[in-house]
Amino acid sequence: MKKYAPNSPEAIARILAMFMITDGNMDPREIETLESLHVYQLVGLARKDFINVLMEYCDDISDEAEDDGTIHLLSPERINNILDAVTERNKHVLCCALALDVCKADKEISDSEMLLLRHMMTHWHISLDDLQAELSKS
Repeated sequence: MKKYAPNSPEAIARILAMFMITDGNMDPREIETLESLHVYQLVGLARKDFINVLMEYCDDISDEAEDDGTIHLLSPERINNILDAVTERNKHVLCCALALDVCKADKEISDSEMLLLRHMMTHWHISLDDLQAELSKS
């Protein structure tokens, strides 16, 4: 799996890419949400560079497929490796908020998206109350 510099825009983009793919269906509304929320600017990447990170993520998970084609999108080890590339609290909060928006883009949070969101927030020790409090300071 491709590694990005810690706390880099690419590391954050990879987390968002993980959320976009985790339900096995990339919905065009997720890209629309990214654009309407100006996520590229918030993360610090051009749209083209974000799409490259998304494509690299898809290539990586495809490379991880078992012989029968099974891909373990919710493998805790893989998820933790991706999450561990972001270590700064303010970037954790940003990732959580943006991931939540991506999950809601298609008007339904799937079980896999909810599981991933819970895992990320637990991994980073962030509650919904923390998220609300820290975002209201901004």
